[in-house]
Amino acid sequence: MKSGRIGRVHSLQSMGTLDGPGVRFVVFLQGCPLRCKCCHNPDTWDVSGGTLYSAEELVCRAVRFKEYFGEDGGITVSGGEPLLQAEFVTDLFERCHREGLNTCLDTSGYLLNDSIKTLLQVTDRVLLDLKYTTDADYRENVGCGLDAPLAFLAYLATQNIPTTIRQVIIPTKNDSEAQVTALRQIAATHQNVDKIELLPFRKICQVKYDAMAMPFPFAHLPEPSKEQMAQLEKILK
Repeated sequence: MKSGRIGRVHSLQSMGTLDGPGVRFVVFLQGCPLRCKCCHNPDTWDVSGGTLYSAEELVCRAVRFKEYFGEDGGITVSGGEPLLQAEFVTDLFERCHREGLNTCLDTSGYLLNDSIKTLLQVTDRVLLDLKYTTDADYRENVGCGLDAPLAFLAYLATQNIPTTIRQVIIPTKNDSEAQVTALRQIAATHQNVDKIELLPFRKICQVKYDAMAMPFPFAHLPEPSKEQMAQLEKILK
């Protein structure tokens, strides 16, 4: 019997190492309101898709891997966009805390309301996907304005929630020195941000777009080289 709130889940990863500190059980939720041109997972967009899980079912699965989490690991909820299912994630995170599991939320920060503020009260860390540093780029390539994630980040700062800012580096779109400098300045003005991660744009998602008979908007763009990424990392430091 399912217990607790029910959520729509796209997929699960038992031993993730790229979605927050340490080793983590990662829950990728179904549904996303944004249409980022660089999106790697268009199969998560449909809010009516996915598999139904209860919060208790997911906690039971995560606890099986607790011995591997160590001091830093735990559970991460990603997407899609987990803010669409804030009440479900709140129930999940509350149950995780009762089991001694660290909680991490991977989000675009496109929305902030009372339900999301309640969720953040039981969130140990936020991975904030700050995609660009100008409003024009956001509106052209994401589907919302820059003001939304910045407002979300400002609220995280008022609550002193540890935050990692993440950005996918897309050549010709956000790979300039000025853009990375702006990203560093945004982080510097929010005392809760303790890490910035630059992630290289990859096109392995092309197969998903092909399978869905959809064009990949950034298919024509190159992937950044290791040398380009290293140079941008130097700017951060």
